[in-house]
Amino acid sequence: MRILAVPAGPLRANSYILSEDGKNAVLIDCGGEEPLAAAAREGLTIRRVLLTHGHFDHIGGCAALYAAGAQIGCMREEEPLIASPAGNLSALTGAPVPPFPVGFTFCGGDVLELYGMRFSVIATPGHTPGGACFLTGNALFTGDTLFCGSVGRTDFPGGDLAALRASVRALLAMEGDKEVYPGHGEATSLAFERKYNPFA
Repeated sequence: MRILAVPAGPLRANSYILSEDGKNAVLIDCGGEEPLAAAAREGLTIRRVLLTHGHFDHIGGCAALYAAGAQIGCMREEEPLIASPAGNLSALTGAPVPPFPVGFTFCGGDVLELYGMRFSVIATPGHTPGGACFLTGNALFTGDTLFCGSVGRTDFPGGDLAALRASVRALLAMEGDKEVYPGHGEATSLAFERKYNPFA
């Protein structure tokens, strides 16, 4: 499986293009339109977008992806937040999010089989009520739940520090080591975070 990290949108949030067959791709988060151009350069077509959560800096490019033919998916609990300028923080930041439809939803514990890749959905509330992480192979995509040496903020509407701590503990308790691809900043690993993250 190939993983291509693409900083996107006004805050350069990490979007990740994943492909197994070298033709069809799944995108995790979409802060801007940059992933479309990156996929085109690599000869890939983004078919599905999986959202870790619904804040503006992770969904700002979804309308463009939808217009290009991709289906957008999120946790069932997150769908109302995505459609709300107050909930997705675009009203607070002044960074408008063009509207787009959510084409499918999922829940924690679901397994998504997409284009030769298997994604396990992990519910990780705290940064937002419907936050999610995705595990495929040895790669764990954590959105704004877990960063290198830190965790996501909980002072936005719907944030819950106790829930976030519980979510982080659950991730760090996963068996073995995993490569961690966060929504902001550099990649890390569960082994590193168990040892050095102050929220461990």
